[in-house]
Amino acid sequence: MVKASETEHVIDRGRGRAPEQSLSLSYADPVARPALEALFALDDTLGAILRTTREPLVGQMRLTWWYEALGRLDDAPAPAEPVLTALQAFVLPAGVSGTMLAAMTDGWEALLEPVLDAAAVKRFARDRGRRLFELAGMTLWVSDARIGLAGEGWAMADLSQRLTDAPSRALAHARAVEALDAALRGRWPGRARALGAMALSARFDVSDLPTPPGSPKRVGRLAWHRLTGY
Repeated sequence: MVKASETEHVIDRGRGRAPEQSLSLSYADPVARPALEALFALDDTLGAILRTTREPLVGQMRLTWWYEALGRLDDAPAPAEPVLTALQAFVLPAGVSGTMLAAMTDGWEALLEPVLDAAAVKRFARDRGRRLFELAGMTLWVSDARIGLAGEGWAMADLSQRLTDAPSRALAHARAVEALDAALRGRWPGRARALGAMALSARFDVSDLPTPPGSPKRVGRLAWHRLTGY
């Protein structure tokens, strides 16, 4: 299993927002797009803590800072920090609270566990992926049970690409395939297709013969989802 002292190997260093993620987010209604961008910027910021921290205790301290700062958004103006100001300006008006946002740190905290076992993978999928996608659904004013499931699959697919331990990687991969296949059944509502496209992109990543990101096959498939919901 992956030990906490090896967390720098769990998520690749220097990973920026994938171009396909930006493409998927562009499918959202322009009015809702700033809120989605703010939510995924928060996810990127929390992920960067794992990428740039070698010591679990330091990582825990940094996540605690974000947990407290996000919670304070409910009662006070955001400090001069771009992610926090964007969240307060665009996400909170959709009914998302700072307390809800703060809970996202729990998912990333799971990667600081002494071993990354099945319980830690489940916690990461739930508190990073499901929570992020369900909050995104709130900003899109759409409710669909598949959104949370897609978020879990998306998070596990991402994790499976970055784990160094083969058994943990296989576990995350298998759960990603299961969740994404269930989430992508049927037609997705128009307002949620930005998130559906992200789920499709993640499913490509965990396919038996993955196609490189940005390839015409993948981009064409995402465009078809945008048009049809399938």
